[in-house]
Amino acid sequence: MHILLGVGGSELSYQALDETVSRVADTGDDLTVAIFDNEEMDTDEAAVRERVESTLEAAGLDAEVRYIGGESPGSQLVDIAESEGFDRIVLGGGERSTLGKIQLGSVVEFVLLNAQTPVTLIR
Repeated sequence: MHILLGVGGSELSYQALDETVSRVADTGDDLTVAIFDNEEMDTDEAAVRERVESTLEAAGLDAEVRYIGGESPGSQLVDIAESEGFDRIVLGGGERSTLGKIQLGSVVEFVLLNAQTPVTLIR
């Protein structure tokens, strides 16, 4: 399976990173990590890249890591998944509000509503 994991620097995206890397280490799937600017978080691309690379190294995985710059990271994730034949997009997100409803960030919401590729949301 060819997996595209989006990491935007939130704690939920790091949780998705950890769970996906663990699964890929067990299954031998092909993983590509796309780091993106998350407008809802004050993140530094270098710090996110360092966290991703250290997680991959600790698991003994050799995965492609790329940076998605500019606007509309959700759109770019969808485009990459479809144009490069990924089997699944994995994202972290979906916190619960005080009323128990799931709240999605703009990137996650865009991907869920527009991707033709199956999406796994880790929360």
